[in-house]
Amino acid sequence: MHVKLHLFVQLFTLVFFPTAIWLFLQVLSLTPVNEWLLKGLQTVSCMPPPVSSAVILTKAVGGNEAAAIFNSAFGSFLGIVVTPLLLLLFLGSSSSVPFTSIFSQLFMTVVVPLIIGQIVRRYIKDWLERKKPPFGAISSCVLLMIIYTTFCDTFSNPNIDLDTFSLVVIVFIIFFIQLAFMLLTFLFSTSKNSGFTPADTVAIVFCSTHKSLTLGIPMLKIVFAGYEHLSLISVPLLIYHPAQILLGSVLVPTIKSWMLSRQKALKLTRQPKVPL
Repeated sequence: MHVKLHLFVQLFTLVFFPTAIWLFLQVLSLTPVNEWLLKGLQTVSCMPPPVSSAVILTKAVGGNEAAAIFNSAFGSFLGIVVTPLLLLLFLGSSSSVPFTSIFSQLFMTVVVPLIIGQIVRRYIKDWLERKKPPFGAISSCVLLMIIYTTFCDTFSNPNIDLDTFSLVVIVFIIFFIQLAFMLLTFLFSTSKNSGFTPADTVAIVFCSTHKSLTLGIPMLKIVFAGYEHLSLISVPLLIYHPAQILLGSVLVPTIKSWMLSRQKALKLTRQPKVPL
């Protein structure tokens, strides 16, 4: 029921993020950076939050894990509808796939497996709790396979026109965007009138700035099916995902230290003063 927090995360992720990147790209378009990599940056900005990385990092710090789980799951569902609309809005009608076909394929790819999984889980819940299958390892392997196959598809394309300068610039821009937006969400959520606790701030910082690769790659393949520049458009998302995990992991000790000291300070200020 923490509506204010959920509203902030979803608006930042699916409204502010893509709008800010679009404005930023108007400047970058004047540079010699590959235009399709820049369009790839715009696709990254339109993606929903991931289900795993933001939750794992929030948990590692000790932040509001429930808020991170809710916003990751809810954002993924919103992304099924909102992300294709944002892609078509910011990149134009580049897709040759009918809009109804996009939604039906996304529904079959994302929603149907989730519903089936929830139904099956009801009947085998006791067996799962007893046997404890290594779902974490399986999930990581599947994600690694998605990244690997996408890299293969991208760089095995003989028509790919990717220069080293553009690639290096995109890597630096991605790290800059992540740091800038993490700082922005941190400053806003810690302001006096925000009403957010330190634990809330941790969830906000990670959920607002992370983007989903597992939902993003299938979505790009559906929306831009048969598009000759799909490989180049996918590159920024392939870079963004490991970058957000790397950067988040590096910042975990610093953010955790801040959160604990902030919580301690708030606890001391709320203690009643003993009269002299």
